[in-house]
Amino acid sequence: MSELSFEQMLEETLKPIYVGEIVTGKIIDVKEDEILVNIGYKSDGVITRSEYTNKSDVDLTQMVQVGESIEAKVIKVNDGDSQVLLSYKRLAAEKGNKRIEEAFNKKEILKAKVVQVLDGGLTVSVEESRVFIPASLVSDSYEKNLSKYLNTEIEFVITEFNPKRRRIIGDRKQLLLAEKSKKQKELFSRISPGQIVEGVIKNVTDFGAFVDLGGADGLLHISEMSWGRVGNPKKLFQAGEQLSVLIKEINGEKIALSLKFPESNPWENALQKYQVGTIITGKVARMTDFGAFVELEAGVDALLHVSQISRNHVEKPSDILQIGEEIQAQIVDFNEGERKISLSMKALNDYDQYDQNDYNDQNDYYEN
Repeated sequence: MSELSFEQMLEETLKPIYVGEIVTGKIIDVKEDEILVNIGYKSDGVITRSEYTNKSDVDLTQMVQVGESIEAKVIKVNDGDSQVLLSYKRLAAEKGNKRIEEAFNKKEILKAKVVQVLDGGLTVSVEESRVFIPASLVSDSYEKNLSKYLNTEIEFVITEFNPKRRRIIGDRKQLLLAEKSKKQKELFSRISPGQIVEGVIKNVTDFGAFVDLGGADGLLHISEMSWGRVGNPKKLFQAGEQLSVLIKEINGEKIALSLKFPESNPWENALQKYQVGTIITGKVARMTDFGAFVELEAGVDALLHVSQISRNHVEKPSDILQIGEEIQAQIVDFNEGERKISLSMKALNDYDQYDQNDYNDQNDYYEN
């Protein structure tokens, strides 16, 4: 038998490797775009940047260090430069697929980082394996801007797993709906009409504000924002504002809210403040053909009938009065049950026969 060369003897001591095989080696050199690995074979293994990660701008010297062990998959035994081409990314993706398949079969919740935002949804990475979450399954409400999710970690479940067709679909929406349902049940179990609760304004419309109570939204209608008159809710409230609100009514899943707290009801002591005969100063709030409504204080309006504006004939209130104008009038009727107050400017003429001191004395008496 002829004597074997050193190279032949060395080759026989080394185990053979095959395409598709998983090998473990030690990193012996790292460049920005390439990793050199000693895999115990006659040739070293090389992992290019594109076979390490899907990110094209990664500096590999920031990812791994010389002396570290690394596991990779053989994709070519001789790459033309007497090196073994390895892939870290493909092995990680296979492991990721196995992890995803396991989660799919067990209906398990996964948590992963969003690595790409597309027009139609989000892409998340599970151990280098990609999962697509359609825009319709990202949230339980319409999301106009998906870019806010980029590089954040989100939870989801796998609803479709078909790696051969490269179709792996995730769903975040059903988790949010399930959590919302849980919080909703908990909320309705502890609230009742008459309670004061804390909430956060979700959005404001022309007719009211929707308040997040932590499990369900309640509507704070414009008519319940104040005892007084509210013209534009958007001038009073803004999204994100925290608010203490009164639960006025619960009807199924609908919650009606109010800021008209009973203890601040201006009609509670109105009888003492607005007795018949009292002369008051008020502001014209609105007008109709039959009269003007005068605001005495927030939540308390009185009617000044067109026939009570002047001793002269008045066709319509707007001929004499203006919205926002301050007027003096006498209270001529107070209906506590119906919360109605009637005024008369014409009646003030009766005071012309008194001297100023008598007038002041009487006015002081009514105001007190």
